[in-house]
Amino acid sequence: MSDLSAPGFPEEEVRQRARAGAAAAFPPAEEYGHVLFGAGRSGAADRPAPDALDALRIVPPLFLPQRLAKLIDLGREPDYRDVELATTIGGFASALPVYVSATGSTRAAGGDLGLALSRQAGALGIPMVIGENVVPVNGYGRLGEAADRTLLGRLRAYTEELPDGLGGVAVQQSTEDADAEVWNLVHSDPAALPLLESGRLAFELKVGQGAKPGLGGMTVLEAEAAAALGDRFGLDPLFGDGRVLRAATPGTFTAEILRQQIRLMRNNYPRVRIWVKLYPGRDVAEAARVAHEAGADAVVVDGAEGGTGWAPGVFLPHVGLPLAECLRRLAVEPPPSLLVSGRIWEGARAVKCLALGARAVGLGRAALLAVAEDRESGLRRFVDCLALELRLLISALGKYAPQALDREDVWSPEEYGITAGR
Repeated sequence: MSDLSAPGFPEEEVRQRARAGAAAAFPPAEEYGHVLFGAGRSGAADRPAPDALDALRIVPPLFLPQRLAKLIDLGREPDYRDVELATTIGGFASALPVYVSATGSTRAAGGDLGLALSRQAGALGIPMVIGENVVPVNGYGRLGEAADRTLLGRLRAYTEELPDGLGGVAVQQSTEDADAEVWNLVHSDPAALPLLESGRLAFELKVGQGAKPGLGGMTVLEAEAAAALGDRFGLDPLFGDGRVLRAATPGTFTAEILRQQIRLMRNNYPRVRIWVKLYPGRDVAEAARVAHEAGADAVVVDGAEGGTGWAPGVFLPHVGLPLAECLRRLAVEPPPSLLVSGRIWEGARAVKCLALGARAVGLGRAALLAVAEDRESGLRRFVDCLALELRLLISALGKYAPQALDREDVWSPEEYGITAGR
């Protein structure tokens, strides 16, 4: 079992799903018949307080016209197994409304864990994002760098397992990556040609991420490794033990700069899908509108609950809008392909996001923990469980596809002035 951990995240629940698969959607079978289950406060000491998204309730109706239509179509009473989860995510066909969020160069996502994650995501037929700092830190993979840590290693591991017609890879780039010409390397590489020719390659412009809004990527490096990067990154020897903080600059954006960058990407890479990742800033709705109107195939919004390999501790509890608030602000004019992430690990949270306008949800820490639990099948079993919960919940709403969900399917106690203890 890996030593990878995620404090403040429901780690054991994720590991249990990676071990047990779809069975983990239910309590242990041996408890059936002599334990009474119901809503209550978790006793886990490391469990964060419920956020606004967790506080929402999924509310099935009593009258179910879509279920009746499905019954007529099938010629029998439909059930949860008739829910079709296949969808389109940022121009990619996906087996379900889920993608693997960006994992970068930190130890947590590097080495054989990163390769195992890539292989399992490919086999599942769900899109995967490769993080923006993999090439500057670990290399591209052509010049003798350790294959298990490079971008090319992950790309090959993913494509070797990918079913025909499903999935896709989004390669992130930020300010520093422009110096490394990451997108040009990928675009011209024979290893990426099958993805490019089948329309399953995307380039994701990273404006920022939920765990550290307004900051760039950060990693901790040994002094020797840091020396090779000093001309491209800010280095801060603040730890006092020879290791240094490697800090990337986040890039400077205005509406016009963002618009022109997307147009430049469209012009330079006409066969590539364009994704834009936004952090949960107060003007997230305006930024999403600008990105969509400029031609982005997907707008990715990372809520303040999003995970990271490294960030200042003060940022995690205090900086950025919660994902629920981002979805509220985006509700007036949501992009057609809105992708969201932020502590997604089970079906209810995912369904709430889909009902509030998201096209798909991203798995970050959950995906890594699942793979750490079982490098051969952990993510597959975890996704099996998530898919079952999605089908059960969507079916309970009398609907049979994620795209059919809408705002009426969730209820917020805050809308009616109901607060804790009342």
